[in-house]
Amino acid sequence: MSQILDSLSTTDSQRLVCSYKNTGESIQIARISNIPNWYFERVVFPQEYLLFEAPPSANLEIYQEDEPESVKLVNEIVCDRLCMGEPEPLPV
Repeated sequence: MSQILDSLSTTDSQRLVCSYKNTGESIQIARISNIPNWYFERVVFPQEYLLFEAPPSANLEIYQEDEPESVKLVNEIVCDRLCMGEPEPLPV
């Protein structure tokens, strides 16, 4: 099931429909924080797919537990590499 809770600003001219899969055995946190006035964060369980919309310039950061009560950044992916199709214009 896809759930879009944090909508993109209507001033963004394009959006990408992206897919990320947690191929590991640990819970991960997926976060986008490099887009002004927009913040995206989701928990991704092992073997789960995450479907989301993002601007082409967004970076998906993947965090994972490092030690008890500690997480570390394990991967950073430019969202245009996770794109499932051509960028779509936002509805006016």
